[in-house]
Amino acid sequence: MLGFCVVAPLGDAVVKLLGTSVPVLVLLVMRFGIQALILVPIVISRGGLGWLRRSVIGWIALRTLLHMAAIAAMFTALKYLPLADAVAISFVMPFLMLLLGRFLLGEEVGMRRIIACLVGFGGTLMVVQPSFAEVGWPALWPLVVAVLFSLFMLVTRQIARGTDPIGLQAVSGAMAVVLLIPAWFLASALEVAPSDLAAVSAVDWGLLVSVGLMGTVAHLLMTWALRFAPAATLAPMQYLEIPLATVFGFLMFGDLPNLLASAGIAVTIGAGIYVVLREHAVARATTRLKEQAEAGLSRLTPPPEPAPAQAP
Repeated sequence: MLGFCVVAPLGDAVVKLLGTSVPVLVLLVMRFGIQALILVPIVISRGGLGWLRRSVIGWIALRTLLHMAAIAAMFTALKYLPLADAVAISFVMPFLMLLLGRFLLGEEVGMRRIIACLVGFGGTLMVVQPSFAEVGWPALWPLVVAVLFSLFMLVTRQIARGTDPIGLQAVSGAMAVVLLIPAWFLASALEVAPSDLAAVSAVDWGLLVSVGLMGTVAHLLMTWALRFAPAATLAPMQYLEIPLATVFGFLMFGDLPNLLASAGIAVTIGAGIYVVLREHAVARATTRLKEQAEAGLSRLTPPPEPAPAQAP
């Protein structure tokens, strides 16, 4: 998980380094194309797509569309905002997931977690304010990222139990390429979005390949982390992305959050970790009550009567 927290913001830093020299559509094709190139052979070597059912294909397609839109929004945000600010603002996602789970899935959410969500959102607004004053409406792109990734995670939760994580990423990468390449040619033909490759230098091509590799490796690292530890244990570690993004932003671009944004980052991290730990405590208490109820029921249930002796 620590590896994920290093690789993910480093990939974002490389995207920001590419700046406006590479169109977002080209970035997306490279990001998902390399994911498919790496993961599809792995899935084939492990026995193929035996887990893939017709009932989940539509969900996977929706998940892929949300993933592409979220990454495109993040790539756009990085053109306008300092790296640490963009990453910190997008971390309103855990609060949105909690609220969406409450209103869309009917999950129980206590008052303390709702208050923590409001506090965390307030911290996010503290980060947004300086960026909004400087660049205007583009400062809201990370909020779009947070909404899209929240929906992406909710869809993933709906299909996670019956799917292979690496296989799911491979299928998503292949679907994204199938959708993006026609969009690329259409955009070029209609000149509705920049997608010209002639202006991409050899150095930029190397950076594009590294973006695809780091995006794929980051997701694999998270998948492997979840094999060894529950999500509730790993989730607080994900907030390490924010200070690491601050370090990369300073080293590569000389950017540092101002005092208000720094305070907002601290509030967002604190509220987010509280929400994660509170959810973990509630889940643990629910499991304990269920075990106690089952134990009490077993004590109240009389033992089965012995079977009558068989006549010789």
